[in-house]
Amino acid sequence: MRHRVAGKGFGRNANHRKALLRNLVTSLFEHLKIETTVAKAKEARKLAERVITLGKKGDIHSRRLALSRIPNKNIITKLFTEIAPKIGRNSGYLRVLKTRFRPGDNSDMAILEFVDYDLIKGETGEKKEKKKAKEEKKEK
Repeated sequence: MRHRVAGKGFGRNANHRKALLRNLVTSLFEHLKIETTVAKAKEARKLAERVITLGKKGDIHSRRLALSRIPNKNIITKLFTEIAPKIGRNSGYLRVLKTRFRPGDNSDMAILEFVDYDLIKGETGEKKEKKKAKEEKKEK
């Protein structure tokens, strides 16, 4: 019986699972969007949302707690200075979009991305206007 057993095991031991989730979250903060299996995306979302909440607080204690969970200074600095200040919501920062079945093992694949992806990426206002202007020129 699996009463009160939280989280997925992924057929790995605890250290391997911890490293897997850290690497997924590090890649997410670096690229703002990653593709992985649905189960891994859902587990990585839990860790990432907790670290993003620490990033929104922005104090030294939160930074140290975030570094204990994701031990990469460059990524945590990017989170605290670039990503977290642009997020205007209190929770639900990430979404899991189911995309396809992976050829080979037919595993469910998903994209894990920020809900405010365009805002964080910087593709707001000016860039969208430039794209519209280019499209209008092509039509003429």
